[in-house]
Amino acid sequence: MKMGFGLCAINVVVMLWWASIAYAADPGQLQDFCVALPDSKSDVFVNGKFCKDPNLVVAKDFLFQGLNIPGNTSNQLGSAVTAVNVNQLPGLNTLGVSLARIDYAPYGLNPPHTHPRASEALLLLEGTLYVGFVTSNPADPNQRNKLFTKYLKPGDVFIFPQGLIHFQFNVGKTNAVAFAGFGNQNPGVITIANAVFGSDPKINPDVLAKAFQVEKNIIDILQAQFWPNL
Repeated sequence: MKMGFGLCAINVVVMLWWASIAYAADPGQLQDFCVALPDSKSDVFVNGKFCKDPNLVVAKDFLFQGLNIPGNTSNQLGSAVTAVNVNQLPGLNTLGVSLARIDYAPYGLNPPHTHPRASEALLLLEGTLYVGFVTSNPADPNQRNKLFTKYLKPGDVFIFPQGLIHFQFNVGKTNAVAFAGFGNQNPGVITIANAVFGSDPKINPDVLAKAFQVEKNIIDILQAQFWPNL
């Protein structure tokens, strides 16, 4: 009886595990495409868009023009991201992919950030970048988060795993250009400094002072900055 119960329990665990994988995966396509419609008046929004009538879909719904145009890098960070996700290209809806162009002025920085819903593959076309990502909290509390970095030259590809903090820094004296591919129609972005110090309303300075182990006046200075959304 004990052995039978044990095998039964194992079977249940395995079934639940497979069910969780199936539930977490993107659903299979039930039609060729689902061109997105504006949903600003919708009462319900669950990480997707409403579908345009297939009979009204046109080729333009699958076209985005302008990635050949450099982004404006005249900001504090010296970088610009031109995103092409479902919000800019309706035909991407339900297809699970998106992309972006990133321009960097000399010594420009795409600051530490995360994409909560997608991994990223970065292809460098021009310039030299110093890139890296940091692992999540290790199981061993005595270990620190591990940093992986590389210097990229044109033609190199670097991968940033989903949800991990990463960055790109132009270490050259000339402009740099990269293209990024994402495994989600809307990968999202959380820029760390912007989210922590530029939220609306502001996070209580006492919370941040204790979290970063600094004096409150330092937090006041940081919260007073303008944090651009790239």
